[in-house]
Amino acid sequence: MSLRTQSSLDVSEDAFQELSAHATNLVFEYMTTIAERPVRAENHAGKTLAAIESELSSEGRSLQQLLNECRTIMDLSRHNGHPRFFGYVASPSTPVGAYADLISSALNANITCWRSGPAGTELERMIVRWLGALINYDRDAKGLLTSGGSMANMIALLVAQRRKSGGNTSREGLWNSGPPMTIYASEEVHMSIPKAADILGFGRDQVCTVACDERQRMRVDLLRQKIEADRREGYRPFCVVGSAGTVNTGVVDPLAEIANVAEEFDLWFHVDGAYGAPGALDERKKHLFAGLERADSVSLDPHKWLYVPVDAGCLLFRDDDAARAAFSTEDADYIKTHGYTDEEAFAFWDYGVELSRRFRALKVWMTLQYYGSRRIANAISEDIALAAYLGEIVSSVDDFELLAPVELSICCFRYVPKGSTSDAELDRLNERIMEIVQKGGRAYLSNATVNGKFALRACITNFRTTKSDIEETVAAVRKAAADARG
Repeated sequence: MSLRTQSSLDVSEDAFQELSAHATNLVFEYMTTIAERPVRAENHAGKTLAAIESELSSEGRSLQQLLNECRTIMDLSRHNGHPRFFGYVASPSTPVGAYADLISSALNANITCWRSGPAGTELERMIVRWLGALINYDRDAKGLLTSGGSMANMIALLVAQRRKSGGNTSREGLWNSGPPMTIYASEEVHMSIPKAADILGFGRDQVCTVACDERQRMRVDLLRQKIEADRREGYRPFCVVGSAGTVNTGVVDPLAEIANVAEEFDLWFHVDGAYGAPGALDERKKHLFAGLERADSVSLDPHKWLYVPVDAGCLLFRDDDAARAAFSTEDADYIKTHGYTDEEAFAFWDYGVELSRRFRALKVWMTLQYYGSRRIANAISEDIALAAYLGEIVSSVDDFELLAPVELSICCFRYVPKGSTSDAELDRLNERIMEIVQKGGRAYLSNATVNGKFALRACITNFRTTKSDIEETVAAVRKAAADARG
């Protein structure tokens, strides 16, 4: 094969113009019609591949064919940006965020370090400070953007263990570092914490879960008892995790009280605010987050409640040295910098797991700068108010039951018809209701278990949702209940 004398995969200017115009129209069409679509398309395993060309082309296919199939793929998707999508924690992307992602992909900067991506690195470090200030954590916060809360939580646990172990775990391994080290979290802890303990080699059994009170908040008295008991048994407590918005019910743990215990026993205090930390932007809810500013580290996801496209998580911390010590690269000569100032020698590989890293900061920056912190805060406050409105509807009627306080933007409830006899019967009925609602496409709810009861769970993190969407969702649940009961 002869060496090429011109670029092989560039397209002509006309083709580029056609791609830009048609792709932009496709995105415009999608975002302006999203509320008119069913939340969940009628789909089944294999339907998508049957609707598009599933054989890899050897000679390439036309742009028009591919865009048509993109439209098909969109049509067969679940639409997380729909105003009545209340399943899980998934905010919609703003148009600004979506196009920022396009710009970032076009640049295709690898934000490993300042040398590799100077503009992107400086922007990310600025965004980290902004996020620390937004949630009243620290205006000079250190940290990095991650794929999401799970990665942020895992990095936090690793840094915590290395800081509190007092040994050389990075070289000798956990089996040479003394008695087992233990982590503490409420029984409502997100799955990413025990998963991280597993991946990092601590073991899931070393995550000690603490019972919650009637509001689903960690009982700090039991936390202290567990730590004291473990120390007597020869274990080494090193970290306590508080939730700033649990994934089940959205409740915030008593962070200030947990901070007191962490300080008393010299534990690393990590706050999992992946979902709920932006709730601190609502003036009516700031009191819930008292104590967050005392955390050693905080996770939050701009793609969960700052309306930024996936993926955009974040880990914040103060102790620069603790993070760097956990990710030593002293043996890797090929990444050492020479002839740079200290700022220009900065590298994200000193603070996290990834080496190759997307330019995540651009979409966060564009979203926050275009709308401004006030409009973002207002959108979050409206989400919280809409969840409260749903809670008020549920509490005011005889055929619904509120199962947990509505503290942030999650409402957990169940349908309770007249004559129901047991929780087991209600669990089966509400599970069937959820399935009918999800498949119906009118709205989308997920589920949670609250005090042993199956709950219909509505998580509202959507700037498109309105009061009428809440009312229509209630109507969809009632219709599904009628269908479920025959």
